[in-house]
Amino acid sequence: MRNSLGRELPEKIGGNIVRPYTGEASPAEPVPAVTRRTVVRNRGENKLLGSLREAIRAVGLRDGMTISFHHSFREGDQVVGQVMEAIRAEGIKGLRFAPSAVVNLRDFSLADCVRDGAIDRVEASGIRGELGDRLLDGSVSLAQPAILRPHGARPRAIESGELTIDVAFIAASAADERGNCTGQIGKNPCGSLGYSFVDARNAGKVVVVTDTLVDYPCLPASIGQELVDYVVQVEQVGDPAKIGAGAARLTKNPRDLAIAQRVADVIAASGRFREGFSFQTGAGAISIACTKFLSQRMAEREVKASFALGGATAAIIDMYDAGQIRAVECSQSFDAVAAKAIWDRPGVVEIDNAAYSNAFSRGSFLDRLDFGVLGALEVDVDFNVNILTGASGRMMGGLGGGPDVAAGAAVSIVALPIVRGRIPSVVERVAACCTPGETVACVVTQAGVALNPRHRRYEELRADLRQAGIKLTTIEALQRLAESITGRPQEIPRTDRPAVVVEYRDGTVVDVLREFA
Repeated sequence: MRNSLGRELPEKIGGNIVRPYTGEASPAEPVPAVTRRTVVRNRGENKLLGSLREAIRAVGLRDGMTISFHHSFREGDQVVGQVMEAIRAEGIKGLRFAPSAVVNLRDFSLADCVRDGAIDRVEASGIRGELGDRLLDGSVSLAQPAILRPHGARPRAIESGELTIDVAFIAASAADERGNCTGQIGKNPCGSLGYSFVDARNAGKVVVVTDTLVDYPCLPASIGQELVDYVVQVEQVGDPAKIGAGAARLTKNPRDLAIAQRVADVIAASGRFREGFSFQTGAGAISIACTKFLSQRMAEREVKASFALGGATAAIIDMYDAGQIRAVECSQSFDAVAAKAIWDRPGVVEIDNAAYSNAFSRGSFLDRLDFGVLGALEVDVDFNVNILTGASGRMMGGLGGGPDVAAGAAVSIVALPIVRGRIPSVVERVAACCTPGETVACVVTQAGVALNPRHRRYEELRADLRQAGIKLTTIEALQRLAESITGRPQEIPRTDRPAVVVEYRDGTVVDVLREFA
């Protein structure tokens, strides 16, 4: 069958019926509330255990259960590897591995955990790096295809009972012996723990893993002791210096700077660029440059923002310190400056990922977002966005919050170069559809700005940009230009065997990635 994006889907995957994506405006299904299982505990019981293996035995982890982690340390994470080694030492098999994301674990092989049977199912927002590559090339295989969900869909799946977590392992830079914990202080702070809050609330058991034990009570406490079963101290939970690796970085590339400046011009031309507007710019090279250019436009027009949203960077904190932003609603911290800011700046606030992006709640921050700036690996003539796979077919990124931001922001802007090397970024049909084109307002490249005629804000944005004198082009013209530079890329041959299922924020399927032939 095909969904409304024209992507061919199997009718069943792993015995489960596939629900095809039918459009952004499809009626939302109610999400039943799921409460964590009641635990009767002896008030004098010691929560502080001597090792991860002891904690694994204490929580009763068994074959076939589901475990979760958060990715706030990103490429500096050291907890996933330590926990998985302890699980393998205990001989536990067939686990469903359900972290918020997998981000290039350079010192540990999750693919080996699949090969030896410790993991046989994977559900996350992204599986960038070795694990994703090995699933796509077929050198490792799971009991059923990996499921990728955008950040807003994960809390929906957990709270509805669709994804039931048996044991959550939460890396914290500081904790006390009763389980109050945070990512803001300690030897290796990571900042916001926002992606782990839904796990702490809903998992059957919660184990806090820290390298810094502090006197009771731990202050601040991002997660409270009432949600924590056990605490384990290890030598190191992560390397904060690697949090920004592959994500937050400055650029001196003239092409990227030109794109970023053009994005800032588009935002400043909009009638929504006024006192009290809100924005999310992200952490990629173009995004950080865009943040700096946006700060300049705000200073020129004497406009201040009510809030900045999502992953915080040093550039966002600079704007806060300059009085240009009233509040920074931070679901994750992309660098050391942003991590520390939650601790010492009252308007920089750690938020729950569900509050950030879950469309199936009583209201998320994205419902009030004016501008969302998104990166992409490629975009096609229908404005569909690929943020997963590169031209080689390798797993280069994760869904993250991109699909959520595109749907939630009044104006969503995809910023990318028209070509990368000899590979076009604006194509006829994306290799992996991650964000439905109807939710993208415009695409900005160094070669021009293309508005999406199908977007709900099209007429409003077109009038604003024309009045500002910003010249527009079409997505088809950008695609033809890209192809004239690089030629038409060859498609990577694939089998019919599904390797990865790409879900939308409502649980419907937007695409299925198949193994390489």
